[in-house]
Amino acid sequence: MSAPHAGEPGVPPTSVPRAGEPGAIRARLPHLRLPLLACAALAAVAVPTAAVLRGPTGAAGVAAGIALVIVSYLISGLSVAWADAVHPRLIMSVGLVTYATKIVILGVALSAVAATGWPGLPDLGVAIIAAVVVWTAAHLTWALRSPLPSVDRPSEH
Repeated sequence: MSAPHAGEPGVPPTSVPRAGEPGAIRARLPHLRLPLLACAALAAVAVPTAAVLRGPTGAAGVAAGIALVIVSYLISGLSVAWADAVHPRLIMSVGLVTYATKIVILGVALSAVAATGWPGLPDLGVAIIAAVVVWTAAHLTWALRSPLPSVDRPSEH
């Protein structure tokens, strides 16, 4: 069993390395573990189910849809963690540029796949929706279980 990392439930946020310090990016990534595990569980159930119900093309569509969601969220999480580790003022601009770039690339790629008439496209779409719901629920669960940072304010009496 590994030692607890900063940012995980029960670990004080003050132990997170500051921007520019060694380990700063890794310390900003513990929120990815639970959603990754949840999507892996989804894939473990959905891909074989799609194979039985829709055949190999359906299974490939489901696997591709879940993989697209995972890669998309990982790119976002890593880019924002990098920006925060370099300088916190970069978070918004890096996050927005990453989001816009991802949306354009995904839109072009999915349009190209749709133009081929691939029969796994409906399975891909359903899997994308399911994976987004699973990832979001897992991320929300992680966030609700994580300790909130607090600031002690001096009394004004």
